Amino acid sequence: MKQTPRLEEFKKSVTNRFNVYNSLFLNLPYRNIENVGMIIPLMLDQCQEGLKSGKNPKEILEGFFENYVDLKSEKDRIDFMFRIIQYVERQVVLYDSVEDAAFPKLFEHSSNLTIKDYFELVDKNKSWDKIAEQLSTFSSRLVLTAHPTQFYTPAVLDIISELRTLILEDNIDDIDVTLQQLGLTSLINSKKPTPLDEAKNIIYILRNVYYDAVGELYAYLRKNIKNAEFENYDIIKLGFWPGGDRDGNPFVTADITSDVADELRVTLMKCYYNDLKKLQKKLTFGAVQDSLVTLRENLYTAMFNPKKHVGYKDIIGPLEKIRTILIEKFHGLYLEDLDYFMDKVKIFKTHFATLDVRQDHSIHTKVVETILKQNGLIKEDLSELSEDELVDVLLHKDLQLKAEDFEEGIVQDTIKNIGQLKAIQEKNGQEGCTRYIISNSEDIFSVLFVFGLFRWCGWDSKEITFDIVPLFETMNGMDTSEDTMQKLFSIPEYMAHVNKRSQKHTIMLGFSDGTKDGGYLKANWSIIKTKESLSGVCAKHNVKAIFFDGRGGPPARGGGKTHRFYASQTKDIANNEIQLTIQGQTITSTYGTKEQFMYNCEQLLTAGLSNNFFGDKNVISKEQRDLIEELSELSFSKYDALKHHDKFMPYLENRSTLKYYTKANIGSRPGKRGNKAKLELSDLRAISFVGSWSQLKQNVPGYFGLGTAIKAMKDQGRIEEVKALYRDVPVFRALMSNSMMSLSKCYFELTSYMKEDKEYGDFWMILLNEYNLSKEMLLLVSDSKILMEKEAVSRESIKIRENIVLPLLVIQQYALQKIGADSSFKELYEKIVTRSLYGNINASRNSA
Repeated sequence: MKQTPRLEEFKKSVTNRFNVYNSLFLNLPYRNIENVGMIIPLMLDQCQEGLKSGKNPKEILEGFFENYVDLKSEKDRIDFMFRIIQYVERQVVLYDSVEDAAFPKLFEHSSNLTIKDYFELVDKNKSWDKIAEQLSTFSSRLVLTAHPTQFYTPAVLDIISELRTLILEDNIDDIDVTLQQLGLTSLINSKKPTPLDEAKNIIYILRNVYYDAVGELYAYLRKNIKNAEFENYDIIKLGFWPGGDRDGNPFVTADITSDVADELRVTLMKCYYNDLKKLQKKLTFGAVQDSLVTLRENLYTAMFNPKKHVGYKDIIGPLEKIRTILIEKFHGLYLEDLDYFMDKVKIFKTHFATLDVRQDHSIHTKVVETILKQNGLIKEDLSELSEDELVDVLLHKDLQLKAEDFEEGIVQDTIKNIGQLKAIQEKNGQEGCTRYIISNSEDIFSVLFVFGLFRWCGWDSKEITFDIVPLFETMNGMDTSEDTMQKLFSIPEYMAHVNKRSQKHTIMLGFSDGTKDGGYLKANWSIIKTKESLSGVCAKHNVKAIFFDGRGGPPARGGGKTHRFYASQTKDIANNEIQLTIQGQTITSTYGTKEQFMYNCEQLLTAGLSNNFFGDKNVISKEQRDLIEELSELSFSKYDALKHHDKFMPYLENRSTLKYYTKANIGSRPGKRGNKAKLELSDLRAISFVGSWSQLKQNVPGYFGLGTAIKAMKDQGRIEEVKALYRDVPVFRALMSNSMMSLSKCYFELTSYMKEDKEYGDFWMILLNEYNLSKEMLLLVSDSKILMEKEAVSRESIKIRENIVLPLLVIQQYALQKIGADSSFKELYEKIVTRSLYGNINASRNSA
């Protein structure tokens, strides 16, 4: 382990630099907030000491107001708290910038396998033929989502980028000016963003980071792999959900989907135009000028006019002609520059990122039922048809649908959306929009409803150029997934469609809703077992299984150490591609700079490939499986009891920030599915569910039940078996390590006042006891003295971030206490809670 040098570098490049720039930042003079920056360190000290001594947030802040800032009126205190929030939000931005700037130096001390290391191992093992073959077909797809946990505007992202550059140069004067700019720039949206706004924010990152990063990574691979014929332009693919993901978001319409597809293509044309302009300064030879000028003019027009269609062949054709002329007449001068640009064109074509469409199965059920009712095939509902009859209707009944023939908005929009997908493919290329994902899939009709809708919306069943992707995310969905896919593959018409799709089938698995439904260990173990069983079903039918993981930021939603998770997958899981969602803070925190993007993409590639070439295959014996199964069921039993506790949902509604997520102008989606008056767990979005536990510093979904499960093994005298499991089974070790990250971000002292709460005190004690037990048991199993013992840098980063936002968390809890006491300033306190979400979310970087 290179832990010590890396930790030393972290303290030098991150801790020390942050302290220097933070002292500069805290002294900035702003109107109406003089000296607030000077008070923040004192407030942090009072919060830390107060919570340690058992004081509640109300006591801490009221004592602080009286003794240190002499604020008597409640309105003055509220104004002061808003000013503290503004400062802390910007401290988080400053820390992000410092840590991101230090990434290249920290990377030098990383013990993880890079592509360069990987190639050296391949060289040593004389396995270039094998690796070249694997690399020629392997792929990683990062799918960027618009889930509401990231809300920096392009203006703020520009400031962060500028700060990173200045920090690397130690340019103190310009840093001072940029920090002043940061202090005067709003960090939050003045109004709720539209889906198009969300798309544009993420397209900004595509243009300014990923366009060059993907090009450079591909160029590095091509240069270093010992295969002159290497041309896998799909080795790093980008997917895109904003504007296509309509699951639970009524604001994503067919028109929005079309606008976002145009925005992706037009932005890509801008990237191409800028690259071509640079290239033209080098290619000054007369023989290539006509081709260059014509192409540049076409790209220029396409940059500003979405109706201007410049196809892939219209771009690559002239470039190939220029390439031939360079070789034949100009000694290949600047050929490498041209090839670099051409490779980008071959990677991104005319789509930039593949726009996925997603909708919930319940919506398709409603749409199909409405269609069949209107066409006289049923009277009231689908139960009038047997399973075989319904399958026959979906596969063979010819209907011609027009959106305007239906009254209900969701039916109209679904038909319009499916009908417009051909036009999107014509403009952006087939890769521009080629997947339709169905949330909450639990049977064959989740897929067949979509297959039927495509047929009825004008698609020939033999020419549906779309992958229909079931998303198994509930416990029931995963339990029945093997039977679902077996039945689908047994349908000749559907199998003909799969064969047309290169005999591949993408299957999505949802970590977030799985964890919400089944608890941490059971959900993750179920996903692993489901992948194994589905790999077997696909292999039996000569279909390549492609698994697409719906992962969030924190461990509770499938996040944590991504490389560790994929490197630990068993040999029985199909390993043709790695596909995962990248969302929220993860977009900017893990893939936000070119260096971070390239490093983490390399980690995905090495994780996916190394299982095939180095070391023993990851195999879990029957005895080990039985033990994980026991732990999984014991853990689930404890979590399920909590989930059904009569205070579970009321606690979240009345003692957490749950209801305030929908009030923050973070994302365009509503906070829950449906319009039921009473909030139910099944309707609750995983983001606000997990995020609310994170704001409470209780992180329940990331560990709850583990302590009880492991303690049961200990009481049976079987703790050595669990220790051996942790030591010998990589996938179990990865899950436990990620859970320890969740535990390390807990801070029950923040809410210890709740133990005196007449209504929720006993419930809070249940949470605390399981936290303490889980921490104790995981330290025992891992033979560790502290959580994340071997991850000193991550531990140190978490510590700094938690200290930055502690005043924010105390203010948030104080405001919640005031709201509970029905203060006359209730509306302002609710605004305080809402505003405090932003800094806390960004500081955690993987909180939701």
